[in-house]
Amino acid sequence: MKGLWLEGDRLELRANIPQPQPLENEALVRVLRAGICNTDLELIRGYYPYTGILGHEFVGVVEEGAETLQGRRVVGEINAACGQCSLCRRGIPTHCENRSVLGIVNRNGAFADYLALPAVNLHPVPDRVSTDAATFVEPLAAALEIQEQVRVKEGDRVLVVGDGKLGQLVAQTLALTGCDLLVVGRHEEKLANLGDRGIKTGLLEAIAWRSFDLAVECTGNPEGFDVARRALRPRGILVLKSTYADRLTLDASVLVVDEITLIGSRCGPFAKALKLLEQEKVDVTSLIQARYPLEKGVEAIDRAKQRGVLKVLLEIS
Repeated sequence: MKGLWLEGDRLELRANIPQPQPLENEALVRVLRAGICNTDLELIRGYYPYTGILGHEFVGVVEEGAETLQGRRVVGEINAACGQCSLCRRGIPTHCENRSVLGIVNRNGAFADYLALPAVNLHPVPDRVSTDAATFVEPLAAALEIQEQVRVKEGDRVLVVGDGKLGQLVAQTLALTGCDLLVVGRHEEKLANLGDRGIKTGLLEAIAWRSFDLAVECTGNPEGFDVARRALRPRGILVLKSTYADRLTLDASVLVVDEITLIGSRCGPFAKALKLLEQEKVDVTSLIQARYPLEKGVEAIDRAKQRGVLKVLLEIS
């Protein structure tokens, strides 16, 4: 099969990759569509020593295994857990000690004709949800994870730092809570996309420092972290929603003095993400800015790296 293969810092399209052979309790999925995200770009930059096929945001059709899902469109949770370790037994499979992670850790990903995942990881896509929209389920679920970790209620002062792909989804999901939300970023055209949905946006000058109950950092850079931290009131909550390619230097004493709660946040609830898409409570397809066939995958990655670009999709099958 064809796939986008990463080895060292070299990414190339290979046409002779063996098709995955599903293990017991796994399913073979023919990939229809896949989305390029910042984690893919960071892996290419060397964020984590991964060799294999990139990609973890996808929609596909089950061709083998999981009889109840065969022939159906599915999306898939990316962490394949062992089910036996102490964390799995505690009900935290996303932190399984022996897990593989689709397109990130020890498991070939979605930028290929086929992938394999445990059947338990797969979720059917409702008929009302388009394939394009369903490609956003994984990052949308990650955005919803914030509300699994922190109770956000009407009237809470909430700041989202970053107007990129993830910031857009985080903002839309938080806006549904009725909180007093402000999104800040550097790109007026991206902020306008949120403004069209009635979400308050602005540049750094719009921030009232030391006044927010919750700040969500979606940039993955030190400047964004500093903005989010300085915006919080004492005993505020800071959620880190992006991985950091470089080391982060911070003034820990400020976190102690202001008694700031710091929370890391990543994978989230797929079922809730699919429900939001089915109910059309969030808009994701407006974030699509380019489409490429898999054969032009390297070109697609180059486009996704360009400053200001939102979502780039690979049309695979």
